[in-house]
Amino acid sequence: MANSLGEVFLLKTTDRATGVLALLSQFGLDEYAGKRVALKANYNSADPFPASTHLDTLRAIIETLKNANAAEITLAERSGMGDTERVLEQMGVFGLARELGFNAIVLDDVGKEDWLKFDRKDTHWLRGFYIAKVFHDADKVINTCCLKTHRFGGHFTLSLKNSVGLVAKRVPGGIYDYMWELHGSPFQRQMIAEINNHYNVDIVLMDGIKAFVTGGPEQGTVVDPNLLLASRDRVAIDAVGIAILKMYGAKGKVGEADVFEQDQLRRAAELGFGAKSAEEIQLTPLNDESRSDAEKIEQVLKAQVAVH
Repeated sequence: MANSLGEVFLLKTTDRATGVLALLSQFGLDEYAGKRVALKANYNSADPFPASTHLDTLRAIIETLKNANAAEITLAERSGMGDTERVLEQMGVFGLARELGFNAIVLDDVGKEDWLKFDRKDTHWLRGFYIAKVFHDADKVINTCCLKTHRFGGHFTLSLKNSVGLVAKRVPGGIYDYMWELHGSPFQRQMIAEINNHYNVDIVLMDGIKAFVTGGPEQGTVVDPNLLLASRDRVAIDAVGIAILKMYGAKGKVGEADVFEQDQLRRAAELGFGAKSAEEIQLTPLNDESRSDAEKIEQVLKAQVAVH
C-alpha cells in the first residue's frame, strides 16, 4: 500500500484496463468498500484524448471501484469549453454510467445548496469561490487527469488545473462569473492552487499514454509517453508530469521555468500542501519498461535542484 505522500507510481503501458488496476491496487482498495466515492475526470470539452479523459480509463476506474465494493460512485463535471451535458453525452460518459451503474452529475444544473462557499481570505479570488459539495461529502475522492500544456494562461493542465471543473462558474441566483474572473486574472495559476487547498484528494491517476506538448487544453502537438501515473500527492504528480512535458520538448513557461518555480506548484508550496521540492518526490516504477522513464524523469527533477 502507498504510504508516502510524495510517492508517484508509473507504469509503461498502452493497456488501460490492466494498467489502471495495477496503479489503483497500490492504494489499499479495501479502504473503498462501502464508501461513497466522488470522481473528477477531465471533460472540459468534447475533444478526444488527450484533450479529455479516455473512456477506457474511466471504465477501468469505475470497474476497479465496483470490484472493491464501493457503495456509490459519482462523477461530477462542469465543462469550460462546451455545454457539459452535451460533452458528457458525446464522450460516452452517460452511456457508460447506464452500463456500469454510477452517477454522472452535470454541475451546471445543481442547486445553490449543492455548492460550498469559501471566502477570499488568503487567496487571489476577489469574492472567494464555490466548490461542488459532492467532493466534500464523499468518503473518497479520485481525480483523473490528462497530460498536456495549456495555452490560456494555465501553462499546464494536470491534476491541479483539473480541479477548476469542480468550481462554480455561476451560482444559481447569482450573476457573477467566477470563471471570467479566473481566466482574466494575472494570478490565474495561483488561484488554481488555492482551489486545491480547499478539498481533499485520495488518489490522482494521470493518463499520459498520449500528451499535448504545445497548445492545449483541447488540441495541440501530440506525443506518446505511453505512461500511466498515480499518486496521493497532487503536487508531486504534477511535478512529474511537468518533467515529462519537458522531456518531450514542451516550450513556453513549462519548458523554460524550473519545475518547482512553476506558479501552480510554487503557490501550493506557499499554502503548505503537497511536495515542496524534487527531493520530496519518490518515483516507483511498476514494470521494467518504466524504469528508464523513471530515471529520465529523476534526471530532469534533479537538474532543476542542481540549478539552486
